[in-house]
Amino acid sequence: MHTDVVVTVQPKSSQNKIAVEEVGVKVWVNAPPVDGEANEAVCRLVSKALRVAKSKIEIVRGISSREKTLRIEGLTEKEILERLKTP
Repeated sequence: MHTDVVVTVQPKSSQNKIAVEEVGVKVWVNAPPVDGEANEAVCRLVSKALRVAKSKIEIVRGISSREKTLRIEGLTEKEILERLKTP
């Protein structure tokens, strides 16, 4: 079982954080969008927030875009949103 979640990424941010907003999920990362650094930071931050292994998260669309589709193994959409809303 997997769930796809669309996120908007803001690289080169002053802090790493995730927010679930009315329009979707937004992720801010310190890493610059160079050599996949921001993508790696997004996967690391989301895996920590969801309390799942980083290997369970894959970017399936938007590798070079700010809007990315993440495929998350083992969680439902409801579980994902609940965990992202909980600090």
